[in-house]
Amino acid sequence: MKPSSPTVPLRAPPVRPAGPGGFRGLLLKLARRPDDLVPRVLASVIGRSWTQRGLQCLPLYGIDVSDTRRLLARHFPGAEWLPALHATIPPEFSEAIEMDDVVTLLREHLSIVDQDHLWLANAVATGCLGADHLWQDMDLPSRGMLSELMHGRFTSLAERNTQDMKWKKFLYKQLCEREQIRVCKAPSCGVCTDYAVCFGPEE
Repeated sequence: MKPSSPTVPLRAPPVRPAGPGGFRGLLLKLARRPDDLVPRVLASVIGRSWTQRGLQCLPLYGIDVSDTRRLLARHFPGAEWLPALHATIPPEFSEAIEMDDVVTLLREHLSIVDQDHLWLANAVATGCLGADHLWQDMDLPSRGMLSELMHGRFTSLAERNTQDMKWKKFLYKQLCEREQIRVCKAPSCGVCTDYAVCFGPEE
């Protein structure tokens, strides 16, 4: 009898599955509560991450493979058995040295502290790795949905955003203030030549 060979995880290139909605649509079809905000946000961020990086990569910053499978089993039963899923960490996760601070900031301001919302903080932080507006990098349908998320689930943090600063800029501004780092040389936001970079429409 021949000894069985070890299982080698499949390494698929980034790909969008057939059908409307891509990976996000696939996850929402599997979702226990597809209309709830938390699984909708998780499906969007995880789906975008898999589209960009492939199923072989961990989709959320700071969430290991066992927790990823637990998240998928809890919210999207069946998805935890995707064959290519294993512990490959995307290079941008390893290179983003500020991400632990972003996760900590978000988790400190959770309005509901449970496992689902701890994962949600990591999902928002994962979106911060992108180059577009945060709601776009989280693959949400609008900035309004992101604002709903921030005010509903990170209330004490969102209340600090009194001037409606763009959310990604706002989060990084909070980190700078925490470390007493002053990046902007303007005396106030209102007279800054880069005002439109931090404020204004995000559509």
